[in-house]
Amino acid sequence: MTKRRKTTQDERKEIVQYCLKHEMNYGEAAKRYQVSYSQVYQWVKKYKEMGESGLEDRRGHRVGSLPSRTEEEKLRDKVAGLERQVYWLQMENDFLKKVKELERRDALARHANSENTKR
Repeated sequence: MTKRRKTTQDERKEIVQYCLKHEMNYGEAAKRYQVSYSQVYQWVKKYKEMGESGLEDRRGHRVGSLPSRTEEEKLRDKVAGLERQVYWLQMENDFLKKVKELERRDALARHANSENTKR
């Protein structure tokens, strides 16, 4: 394992590009640039998922410093929440209907049994 060293975003980008050009050889990239294998792997993974912004060093940055959500995103989240609520209410409604039906069948069966025992 190599010693930790600070890398700039440009260095991380260069390391990721090298790794991608050399058939995802994380070990070779780690040796060449004197960084750890696992760090190279993480940088490549983040680069594939998020592009260059995935290589930014976000340590020490507060979540609140990120740009706020757009009105469209807020509305989309609200709609998704309401859809989940409708889904669960529908599930509850279906469950209660099923319970009521089973209770009705049980009552009919008890009534039929009591009629048969009277005879």
